[in-house]
Amino acid sequence: MRIGVIGAGYVGLTTAACFAHLGHHVTCADVDESKIAALTAGEVPLHEPGLTELVAEGLGNGRLRFVTGSALSDVDYTFVCVPTPAGAGGEADLSAVEDVLSLATTPVVLKSTVPVGTAARYPGAVSNPEFLREGHAVEDFLRPQRIVVGAQDERLAHEVAELYADTRAPVVLTDNTSAELVKYASNCFLALKLSYVNTIAELCENLGADIDGVAEGMRLDDRIGASCLAPGPGWGGSCLPKDTLALLATARSADVDFATLEAAISTNHRQPHRVVDRLRAEVGDLAGARIGLLGLTFKAGTNDLRDSPALAVARILAEDGADVRAYDPCVTQDRPGITVMGTAAEAADDVDALLVLTEWPEFAELDWPELAGRTRTPLIFDTRNVLPRDKVTEAGFRLVTTGR
Repeated sequence: MRIGVIGAGYVGLTTAACFAHLGHHVTCADVDESKIAALTAGEVPLHEPGLTELVAEGLGNGRLRFVTGSALSDVDYTFVCVPTPAGAGGEADLSAVEDVLSLATTPVVLKSTVPVGTAARYPGAVSNPEFLREGHAVEDFLRPQRIVVGAQDERLAHEVAELYADTRAPVVLTDNTSAELVKYASNCFLALKLSYVNTIAELCENLGADIDGVAEGMRLDDRIGASCLAPGPGWGGSCLPKDTLALLATARSADVDFATLEAAISTNHRQPHRVVDRLRAEVGDLAGARIGLLGLTFKAGTNDLRDSPALAVARILAEDGADVRAYDPCVTQDRPGITVMGTAAEAADDVDALLVLTEWPEFAELDWPELAGRTRTPLIFDTRNVLPRDKVTEAGFRLVTTGR
């Protein structure tokens, strides 16, 4: 099939490259001319395992091309993969989606996360929400847990589902509104679970329990499952923050009191402050203190800084007068209030404390004796509980963790 993809961000570029890998002929369009020029040259700006190789494959065999614009006419289906950021009141900003829909001349497939009821306003539109985890996007597209397709036209729904046939994934065929709600319901449930485990971690600290043992006892229950039970400084990224706000706005408009979701959002807003409060209890007054951060992206495996809890912690530290130094494998430029260093060792130079804020696997393999020798005070707060306790303490660090 000839597939058009509008938008060359995380979702659009992954969708385009993976559909080309599955044998379709794909044209990916974006209004950013410099981005399209780079992609045409095989330069992928996203840190996404396997994506650069798939783009090179598609360009090489001629099944993938990139063009500038926001409309395509020489395709069988137009997949809309443009941003829908949160507006001032939490509702999704649909201006980019509406621009594309106003120009589309072929059947439109909405991959962008849109408010429930959006597709119903555009006769013939198909709802096909994405469930791609940053850092695992290629894997999630090619080996998905499910494909959800919503449409009023059953024939068209089956046609869109057939585009994914080679993934051999279970297919859920439903109406547009239900398909749109699946995406929000899934993401917001994950947000609830993450906020819940962060509160349990705080309870563990206050009661003298160990979050690792508690989480292990929970995850072995099939009704709960193993995912999203790791505590941390909060959840962020491009999906959960805006999707929770959007679903809350939808609930309010439908006169539904979604108190559990409100509590999850409130709990998450509190997490960066809780990290700083706990650090302050260890270090004292943060004014003039030098603090080293390990990790700035919202999670490991991506270069995405959107709504990163690490940046929220850094902002609070800077507001308190701390001198903030940071190292992240995927971040090279300084951020407001943060001096970005080239190595973890440089981020540890003469600091009063180190904070691990992103769960990059390589942090567990750092030269801890060297880092301890570089610090002013060998104190490390592992907010993600990813460091090897014995190695870190043997190197001379005093280790503070979450939920213990």
